[in-house]
Amino acid sequence: MTPKFILYILVSVLVIWAMESVNINGIFKKNRVLQARVFYFLLGLSMIYLITNCLYDVFLSIKIV
Repeated sequence: MTPKFILYILVSVLVIWAMESVNINGIFKKNRVLQARVFYFLLGLSMIYLITNCLYDVFLSIKIV
């Protein structure tokens, strides 16, 4: 397994855990459950991607990986 894959797994768990604290019921309109779920899913994917790549670049710049 590559270090980036391991980092993706760790960050995925962290993002899912952190996103559980967000109350999405107050953000979206009523009866828009599917749209809220799609947005929540895309937001999670984008956060996982951005955080993983940021941490990976930081590790590469200080020669840990």
